[in-house]
Amino acid sequence: MVEIGQHASVEVVVTDEDTAIALGSGDVPVLGTPRVVALVEAAAVAAIADEMDDASTSVGTEIDLRHIAPSPVGSVVVASATVVGREGRSVRFRVEVRQDGAVVAAGGHTRVVVDRRRFLDRLG
Repeated sequence: MVEIGQHASVEVVVTDEDTAIALGSGDVPVLGTPRVVALVEAAAVAAIADEMDDASTSVGTEIDLRHIAPSPVGSVVVASATVVGREGRSVRFRVEVRQDGAVVAAGGHTRVVVDRRRFLDRLG
């Protein structure tokens, strides 16, 4: 069962493929916001991974993120997610991304635990 306080982090070195230019979200060679979103989602998935059985997975349903500082190619960023709430199948996280200890993005993220097969069967 997912518990308040469960936490995980993921660390990456920003590459050219992570930039706003490469992702089509801007025209500067810094960590793009779509990649920031993917990083905090990865941290959230990791935070509750041990609670998922083979039949279950979680899907992102909401993101509220402020990307407040640039991270250049070559910088190391650490995305983290901490469970702050749970209601039914919905799990809420506090998320942030840091570079050299400074917050470069922060906000909240919600995931819903679903039955993997039923979810995929809805695709048609």
